[in-house]
Amino acid sequence: MLTRLLFAISLLVSLPINAHAEGFGATPASLFSLKKGFEVELVYDVPGDTQGSWVSLTVDPKGRLIACDQYGGLYRIDVSNKEPKVEKLDIDFAGAQGLLCAFGSLYANVNGISESEKKKAGGGPFGVWRLTDTDGDDQYDEKQHIVPLNGGSEHGPHGLVLSPDGKRILFVAGNNTTLPKKIDRSRVPRNWQEDHLLGRMPDARGHNADRMAPGGFIASINPDGSDFEIVATGFRNPYDIALNRNDELFAYDADMEWDVGTPWYRPTRINHVISGAEFGWRNGTGKWPAYYPDSFGAAVNIGPGSPTGITFGYGAKFPAKYQNALFIADWSYGNIHAVHLTPDGSSYNGTSEVFATAAPLPATDLVIHPDGMLYFTVGGRGTQSGLYRIRYLGEESTTPVAPEADHADVVALRELRHRIEASHLGPSSDSIELAIANLGHVDRAIRFAARIALEQQNPELWRDKVLTLENPQARIIGAVALSRTGKLSDRDAVLHSLGEIPWDKLASSVKIDLLRAYSLVAVRLGGISGDAATAILEKLASKFPTGDNEVDRELAMLLVYLDAEGIIPRVVHEMESSSSQENQIHYAMTLRNVKKGWTEESRQRYFQWFSNIQSARGGMSFGGFIENIKKASLENLDEATKKKLASVIHPPKKSEAETETKTRALVKQWTVEELSEAVTSSNRTPNFKQGRTIFGEAQCYKCHRIGVEGGILGPDLTAAGGRFNQRDLLVSILEPSKEISDQYGATQFLTDDGRAIVGRVINLRGNTLNVMTNMLDPSSLTVVARDTIEEVSPSKNSMMPTGLLDTFTPEEIIDLLAYLRAGGRPNHPIYRTSN
Repeated sequence: MLTRLLFAISLLVSLPINAHAEGFGATPASLFSLKKGFEVELVYDVPGDTQGSWVSLTVDPKGRLIACDQYGGLYRIDVSNKEPKVEKLDIDFAGAQGLLCAFGSLYANVNGISESEKKKAGGGPFGVWRLTDTDGDDQYDEKQHIVPLNGGSEHGPHGLVLSPDGKRILFVAGNNTTLPKKIDRSRVPRNWQEDHLLGRMPDARGHNADRMAPGGFIASINPDGSDFEIVATGFRNPYDIALNRNDELFAYDADMEWDVGTPWYRPTRINHVISGAEFGWRNGTGKWPAYYPDSFGAAVNIGPGSPTGITFGYGAKFPAKYQNALFIADWSYGNIHAVHLTPDGSSYNGTSEVFATAAPLPATDLVIHPDGMLYFTVGGRGTQSGLYRIRYLGEESTTPVAPEADHADVVALRELRHRIEASHLGPSSDSIELAIANLGHVDRAIRFAARIALEQQNPELWRDKVLTLENPQARIIGAVALSRTGKLSDRDAVLHSLGEIPWDKLASSVKIDLLRAYSLVAVRLGGISGDAATAILEKLASKFPTGDNEVDRELAMLLVYLDAEGIIPRVVHEMESSSSQENQIHYAMTLRNVKKGWTEESRQRYFQWFSNIQSARGGMSFGGFIENIKKASLENLDEATKKKLASVIHPPKKSEAETETKTRALVKQWTVEELSEAVTSSNRTPNFKQGRTIFGEAQCYKCHRIGVEGGILGPDLTAAGGRFNQRDLLVSILEPSKEISDQYGATQFLTDDGRAIVGRVINLRGNTLNVMTNMLDPSSLTVVARDTIEEVSPSKNSMMPTGLLDTFTPEEIIDLLAYLRAGGRPNHPIYRTSN
């Protein structure tokens, strides 16, 4: 205890003189982990009792920082001298979660405001404000409410940036912000709907249950707030946006963390925000998969987190790699990531790495200052706030790098997309022909832009042309556009056109597009029945399952919708046999409202699944979702059937031990050397199905994602085979603590009552830290009061359990490693013969 006390005292002594007496104050710089050569400095420890908790940040024309308290006023910070000069701006203003100095003014997007301020302002002055200095005294004295919006709690109006041409302002708002009644124009066709073939279920805990499409949005306005233009929709709650050197827009968004472990959860992600984009957020179970042709998807999947501020590193005195990086702040897990984007046709993909991390580190916003350093704030929800800066002191050159010229093919594709996007706000002479010509383009962003261009124009001008296109994908995307914009009378023509497309010759991604097109016909053009349904069933009923997870999910829903004969036992079998709990839940959800076609056996097996899934774990809403699916299913049973199935519908309550995954017998406590020899000496062809099964039985799916399946609390393993050899994979599984990534490392907290809590901080409020101590049960949290902590240090032990392979045979482990090396793809060359 004495050692811990001395350590705590040393931390307090090392803090700046304005640190809080009641705790650590802002997290000390000594507790940060950064990339080699970088140094972090705590510039200012914000006194919460007088200056609140800072959540937004910008640089004014004189190089001073301006920050705003989440529920309070504006502060200006001069960082030109050794000691920062902090002053509260002399204007009655509060709650900005986005700040921008432009056009001789300070623009502030108000979202958070105290109850007293709401009453004083007559209900809450949410939305975009313009603050100006009219008398030249270096204080803002006039404020104009130029875009009124509703606040939306923490999912309201957020970041602002200057448009590429420097003439307008772009801003982002979360999914609790309602679009204003007066919209001057929209790049997104205003035909948004929920578009669920089999319906959806709201969040099991009621979160955002009343929020419908279009969700969060990005808009563009004139400097005076006029000419409101929608740029993109379908977000959940991106906090900030940023433009790269090519004037391409990016956002950092996340789905609800309570949904972790369900098939509708999508990883935290970087979105390339192209014109007219839709990113598919819908409430509850309704999130659109990223693979839908009418949802643009992600450029880079990041993993667990809570997105806040983002900025490109342009102007930083950093090595070239980081000058070009997109820096993104993760509030909940305490990370600042550096995202390295790479052109991918006319869009982008990329990689991310943890640039800086600490616990706790509720990073809220960040900027590159003219002094070449990265400044960032921490705070929010009443947590201890601080202002930090990161500088580079290493040996690499920090000379400003010139923008790297993209390959001519990339430039040509981007220019083609921009030509098509020009018609998103109004048709041109060649816009229809240009769009139709590119509906089947190999570049997904160009296909997307072409469809949006058509949807913005009268379908009478292009209907017949798209339904007779030779290219199957072009015809399908044209049918998607017509389904979203056409009339009920268009249904038969669309179905006939789609019916001419041969299923077996299509790539998996095009099969998904076709299935989505059929779904949209059913949802928007009056349903599919009679001879039309029979024709589709003759073509597709025998195809399920295909063995492709994404195709099978969509195919199962369509066949259930069409009441395909014998489909229920097949879907039940897939639900039972899948090693992924995500797939299992998807199929259970698919069957929840089906009334006809059940056999007694399939009913029994279906309801038995609800008992079996008790061992699965997920986010806070996970158990509620499972229970609600079961309740919906029970509503379709008559009393006689309920009585007959009572033993499986209401099984005896299992103990916690009984609900855990069945225990396998110990085979051997394997070492890396033993298994390396077994793996390298084997010449048998790996078995894909067994590898996938072992991946599930080893509980890998609970934390790791591979392809479209699995959790997000551990690293995504889809591309692991391209980075690691067999020995590397064995080391990471058998010796998980040998090398721990900063992004997935744990922290040890020693408290004044003698407790040692090891885990990851995932949420904060005021003085309270919520720590996840078990990655296999992410909704089980340990609450730690910050003022009880005596010592904080990185844990030397990984949160990944040891001994995961000790119950498997060498042959099974070989199949697991092959599955990992193949990235979960059955057509990978590692499977030399079919299994």
